[in-house]
Amino acid sequence: MSVGLPEQGSFSDDLRSSELDRLCVDTIRCLAMDAVEQANSGHPGLPMAMAPVAHLLYTRVLRHNPSDPDWPDRDRFVLSAGHGSMLLYSILHLTGYDLPLSELERFRQWGSRTPGHPERVFGHVLTPGVETTTGPLGQGFANGVGMAMAERFLRQRYGAEVMDHRVFSICSDGDLMEGVSAEAASLAGHLGLGRLVYLYDDNGITIDGTTALSFASEDVEARFRAYGWHTLAVQDVNDLDELQAAVDAAIAEEGRPSLIRVRSIIGYPAPTKQGTSGAHGSALGKDEVRATKQVLGWDPDGRFVVPAAVREAYAPCLERGALLQDDWEARFAVWKAEHPDLAAEWGRAWAGLPEPGLDAALPRFDPGDAPTLATRAAGSKAMTALAPLLPTMVGGSADLAGSTLAVLPGEDSFSREAFGRTVHWGVREHAMGSAVNGLALHGGIVRPYGGTFLVFSDYMRPAIRLSALMGLPVIWVFTHDSVGLGEDGPTHQPIEHYAALRAIPGLTVIRPGDANETAQAWRVACEPGRGPVCLLLTRQGLPVLPPDAVGDGPTKGAYVLAEAPGDAADAIVVATGSEVSVALAAQLKLSEQGVSVRVVSMPSWELFEEQDRGYQDEILPPGTQTVSVEAGVSMGWSRWANASVAIDRFGASAPGDEVMAQLGITPDHVAATVHETLVRKADKSA
Repeated sequence: MSVGLPEQGSFSDDLRSSELDRLCVDTIRCLAMDAVEQANSGHPGLPMAMAPVAHLLYTRVLRHNPSDPDWPDRDRFVLSAGHGSMLLYSILHLTGYDLPLSELERFRQWGSRTPGHPERVFGHVLTPGVETTTGPLGQGFANGVGMAMAERFLRQRYGAEVMDHRVFSICSDGDLMEGVSAEAASLAGHLGLGRLVYLYDDNGITIDGTTALSFASEDVEARFRAYGWHTLAVQDVNDLDELQAAVDAAIAEEGRPSLIRVRSIIGYPAPTKQGTSGAHGSALGKDEVRATKQVLGWDPDGRFVVPAAVREAYAPCLERGALLQDDWEARFAVWKAEHPDLAAEWGRAWAGLPEPGLDAALPRFDPGDAPTLATRAAGSKAMTALAPLLPTMVGGSADLAGSTLAVLPGEDSFSREAFGRTVHWGVREHAMGSAVNGLALHGGIVRPYGGTFLVFSDYMRPAIRLSALMGLPVIWVFTHDSVGLGEDGPTHQPIEHYAALRAIPGLTVIRPGDANETAQAWRVACEPGRGPVCLLLTRQGLPVLPPDAVGDGPTKGAYVLAEAPGDAADAIVVATGSEVSVALAAQLKLSEQGVSVRVVSMPSWELFEEQDRGYQDEILPPGTQTVSVEAGVSMGWSRWANASVAIDRFGASAPGDEVMAQLGITPDHVAATVHETLVRKADKSA
């Protein structure tokens, strides 16, 4: 048994025999082969090679309960090499998770619980026992780092009596080649995340051929030692004793994360395809499957077979898991009685609820106190006000705290020595994005955020996309949100980024137009059950709008900020962010010219889409000419507007006001565009 694990419910002496171990491992191999073959799609090689690792982890190492996959203090397992999903599905089925054999038979089919890559959908069980969505290589590796950070933070805040577990992962050559894993490994080593144990499948094969083509010259262990990791090596994946010794040594190392290099043969023991790329990304073929089963001593014509001895051997996993959870629940009951206030906070945090009083704590900004304020500064004030009510909010900026102002004031840093709420990600946007997801994947109790310049959301796009796919309650704080940032020039000026983020399903993008809208945006971001939210905030100061005029309008995505003078609007100007003040100035100009326009602030398309059709038509009446104003590409605005004042080109290096003016984000240009739109409408009517 591994260090610290109870003996109750462990495998019997019979199961420890090499014969029965081998039968269990070979069952995993055959299930993986059969599922991929039936689907005629998938990756059989990794599951066949790493079956001994899965068998060992799930029977002798992991503290998990198949009957309750979301038990809070379970060990986490991440299959970062998500293409090997049948390895995970097979071991989950065998150890008693609610994943029947019929679902393995439906691998990669519509509506099955065994998709091509493991998927975790927040708040909805797709595949019990899957901790995160993995597929893009390196993402799971970095998710695991975030999970380990969450465990450390929660153990510090609530105590080891209720939070005391580890994160295990299987990663591949592909994971370690991706840059995001390098960033995440560097961070994990720097923080000394000793509860992190990764097993690296060193099989020497990629889809294009052997790793000699691209990777084999690298000394992976030396690289990880340089990062500050503890490294070990297992020369034969099929040697369970060697594997167990390495895992035990990794668990015993509390001061550093551990990487265990495990030598395997991809597709083992397929007679002709083992050790080749032919076992990587496609089914082996029925003849090779039959031949492999003959090598194993199995009926070559049997499919999805689980021998009775294997069923019996894995059955104690359920009993052991229940005992582990019972032990934790007993400790939790004692802790709860001794720490009632902390326990109440724990319960609210796990439910995704802030402490009472969040709405009252939101700041209100009066134009008389400060006529202008950058929305990044307003966001900082909102964070300061909300921080006491969000005790498990953890995060920071990618070495840009002084610029994004996305920092929790007065909080300790998250470091090797102290596990505070302020994370110093360093210049690691890729790892920050993926580790933030990992923090959120800890059952939702941690409400994490990450901040950087909006233009660098490009570096984070895979992680942002996955946060949306999983519906994670994360907050992305992006500042310097337009060409208005000025002199840094087009490399730092986002143009296409609003459209790019809005294109991601399930992502709520909010670009507030002033300080009061920013406070309301933070209110939305903290809503229980809300998935990922992007806050797009300005560097430059913006006019502060009267708080009563703003109200809670931003929470609906769009609202009438300034009604048209007179009985009816000739047109509507709809704007986001810093362009709201431009729209208001254009309204005055147009009024002087005899044109009556309504100004609509539309900080969030997604929130507006959540409203009923009646509200949408009330704000943007069908048939009324509408002009959008936004300092980014016009793509997508045709859904809401007849014409757009936009920037369909890259920016320029100059003071922000001048760049805005040169690129047409001015009241005069908006007024002229409204006139042109009304003329076109009149011409069509004539």
